[in-house]
Amino acid sequence: MSTITLTICGRPYEVRCRDGEEASLQKAAALVDEKSREAIAGLGSLSESRQFFYASLLLADQLNEQHDGSPPKAVDETVLGRAEGLATWLESMADSLEAEADNP
Repeated sequence: MSTITLTICGRPYEVRCRDGEEASLQKAAALVDEKSREAIAGLGSLSESRQFFYASLLLADQLNEQHDGSPPKAVDETVLGRAEGLATWLESMADSLEAEADNP
C-alpha cells in the first residue's frame, strides 16, 4: 500500500491506495477538485462535506449525460480499476471526515 497526498480546493488529503494506483487517484482527485471548485463558484462558501456532496452530484450528472443514464454495455478493466481506486479514496475521505466530526 502507498500513501499519497491529494489536494482538493487547496486542502491536502492523505490517502492510502494500492501500489500502482497513484496516478489514477491523482486523476480522479483532479476531477473532484474541478467539480468542488465549480460547486463553490456556483453556490458560494460551503462546508467541506457539502462541497464534496455537490461535487459528487456534479460528477454523477456528468456521467449520466455521457451515458444517457444507462450503464455501459461492457466493463473496461481500466475503468474498473480506477473505480475501485476511487472507492478506496472515498472511503478514506469519509473516515477522515467522520474523525474530524467526532473531534471538533
